[in-house]
Amino acid sequence: MTDTAALSPITCPLLNIPGVRHGFFTRAGGVSEGLYAGLNVGVGSSDDPAAVTENRRRVAAWFGRRTDDLATCYQTHSDITRTADRPWRGERPEGDAVASATPGLVCGVLTADCAPVLLCDAQGPFVAAVHAGWKGALQDVTTSAVKALTDLGARPSRMVAVVGPCIGPDSYEVGADFEVRFTARHGTATRFFRPGATADKRLFDLPGFVLWRLETAGVGAAAWTGHDTCADEVRLDSNRRAFQRGEPAFGRLMSAICIA
Repeated sequence: MTDTAALSPITCPLLNIPGVRHGFFTRAGGVSEGLYAGLNVGVGSSDDPAAVTENRRRVAAWFGRRTDDLATCYQTHSDITRTADRPWRGERPEGDAVASATPGLVCGVLTADCAPVLLCDAQGPFVAAVHAGWKGALQDVTTSAVKALTDLGARPSRMVAVVGPCIGPDSYEVGADFEVRFTARHGTATRFFRPGATADKRLFDLPGFVLWRLETAGVGAAAWTGHDTCADEVRLDSNRRAFQRGEPAFGRLMSAICIA
């Protein structure tokens, strides 16, 4: 068995496009231990750096590429999309989405409850990976990524997008102020909030909101894989679950897409 055979990324039929490969990676197949057990790819975590390096190498190898071919940003919960035409060397640029039309470049994002989004226009092909936490979703990072792909020559109507494993609508309890923030910017966003356990709490449908923003940006087809990171402790890392258990650390999952 090769060291990538144990990796079992989640995929979606929408992105089963000739010449394009994608995966929402789980904890399976990694070498990290303890609280980071599995395929932790978080460079900024306190995990053993050698383990993180090996995990990232395995992800790249699954695509048939080298670690240097991974294009991931220093994520800041922004609406910034970086366009990459070659592998980044040295310092990662700040941003929360990566768009590319370059074959062999693996566009990736790291998450642990935030919504990863992979996009593709097959006629380029053009691809992008997006990190959409609540802050990025509120600021329309998905729209930013769609625009970056459009600038490369893609068309929103030809794009397909998949929202990967993220905190689900039954797990994401937030303060009532969240609903105020979202409706102030996106008037009809109130439909993505339900009453929480108390009057000052709400349950927020992050994947539903992200799908709506993709639709509003003109994306032709989009879907959520349906995987709740907080609920699936065996396969998926979760910031919220770690907090609820009083754990001081958690791993990061990689979601990536590559033009072959």
